[in-house]
Amino acid sequence: MTKKNKAIRIIELGVKSYNDSLKIQEELFQKTIELKSVNRKEDTQIPTQNYLLWVEHTPVITLGKSGKIKNLLLGEKQLKEKGIEYYPTNRGGDITFHGPGQIVGYPIMDLDNFFTDIHKYLRYLEEAILLTLEEYDLNGARSIGETGVWLDVGTPFARKICAMGVKASRWVTMHGFALNVNTNLSYFDYIVPCGIKGKAVTSIAKELGREIPFKEVKDKLKVHLANLFEATISSSGII
Repeated sequence: MTKKNKAIRIIELGVKSYNDSLKIQEELFQKTIELKSVNRKEDTQIPTQNYLLWVEHTPVITLGKSGKIKNLLLGEKQLKEKGIEYYPTNRGGDITFHGPGQIVGYPIMDLDNFFTDIHKYLRYLEEAILLTLEEYDLNGARSIGETGVWLDVGTPFARKICAMGVKASRWVTMHGFALNVNTNLSYFDYIVPCGIKGKAVTSIAKELGREIPFKEVKDKLKVHLANLFEATISSSGII
């Protein structure tokens, strides 16, 4: 049996397009799957690596596997005029926006190093967000049947603050979460966020009435992820 590696390496991608970030994700994802295949075939025990990519995307709208194109409210010409890219993608979930002021986290993790349970994995990602929001005196919550993190669930004022969508193969994950920190929320007017009508989107900055330092939020997220996954987390700079 391959030795479990519970270390997670953080890679800062800085500001990067969705497509360029996806290529990096896919490269690390495939590399991990290939190593697992070699271990199995050759009866070796080379540890697989775990990564967490931090990125702030240039404006982009992405559509998940279960998404409906009708939830995109702009045509190709309008998207181009507004400087917004559009990508259908292979993550779970429906439609969402990524852009400046939003912390996007892409864990490429081999769950064989932790636990083989996708439901638990998603709940842990949500819990890390919930605990981080709590540090800003924001009472986040889960909404039944709707992956992600919300405020004022079950009320007419319910609003989403963090979207999630993942993919996993052979217990290796990719894609992840997008937490609205200082995000320009007007971009969400161009979609039906996550395909859910009648619910608003918010950000930490909007809720608190002030801009929030990115590094501060990342540092809080890092601590909670490390505790939940019982992992050691280290940073390795920008690529």
